[in-house]
Amino acid sequence: MMKIRSGAVIVGLCAGWALGVGQWGQVLGAEEKLRVLIVDGQNNHNWRAMTPPMKAELEGSGRFTVDVATTPGPRAKPSAWDAFHPDFARYDVVLSNYNGEPWPAEVRKALEDYVANGGGLAIIHAANNAFPDWPAFNEMIGLGWRSRDFGDRLTVDESGQVVRTPKGQGPSSGHGAPHAFKVVVRNPNHPITRGMPTEWMHAKDELYHGQRGPAAHLEILATAYSAKDKGGTGSHEPMIWVIPYGKGRVFTTVMGHVMGSETTAIRCPGFRTVMLRGTEWAATGRVTIPIPEDFPVSH
Repeated sequence: MMKIRSGAVIVGLCAGWALGVGQWGQVLGAEEKLRVLIVDGQNNHNWRAMTPPMKAELEGSGRFTVDVATTPGPRAKPSAWDAFHPDFARYDVVLSNYNGEPWPAEVRKALEDYVANGGGLAIIHAANNAFPDWPAFNEMIGLGWRSRDFGDRLTVDESGQVVRTPKGQGPSSGHGAPHAFKVVVRNPNHPITRGMPTEWMHAKDELYHGQRGPAAHLEILATAYSAKDKGGTGSHEPMIWVIPYGKGRVFTTVMGHVMGSETTAIRCPGFRTVMLRGTEWAATGRVTIPIPEDFPVSH
């Protein structure tokens, strides 16, 4: 059954968590709060350890109110799925922390219509692994965790140019061992990345490579170098990107790995800022949330 629930820092390598309503609220107090719906309930990652701190961070910014829609668990009875019908239209943005069984057809159609008519969608880490057989979802996210035969791959070369590797060529999606890595901002003028250092150090995380999809109308905002000695590809792989879908906006970051009790990646001030600003942009097309003083630097 669907459940709806209302709602010390090391610069460079990221520790600590919530910035708190006070710090953000002084800046954002005049802004009307945006309504966020987090969808969770199934994931190959620990969604139970991931949703609560993300919800707290969103609410602590002073910019959002947050509800959570939890799907039925794996192998649930059809009657449980019959009760899962979130009202996306009530929200300014839907944030997906879901990677599991297909949603009912009417729920998929509701999300498609919601985004096409101007709603926002935010995709965090393994949520881009979901729904390979849902064509509209693949269009919305642009790139996902798929096999090499699924679609095109995008990387960025040493000159900063986007390279498209055709379907069937190059690696399938994967990642090496989790490690800290440098994020390179590729578009410093986009509202999400404006004001960020050109390069900054993200905490220990999975560095996704070989993402595949239609990759149409996609804008890469930041990449990370996937080093071969870390089990990677030797290429600059997309870490943050945006894509339009109808009148709506979709923001994706593949950072944010949580497995077991390991939450280092989502506690990084860099990730937290990307999540907040990306979610706000998906909702409104603009960003008012500032870059915090503890945002990581490159070293």
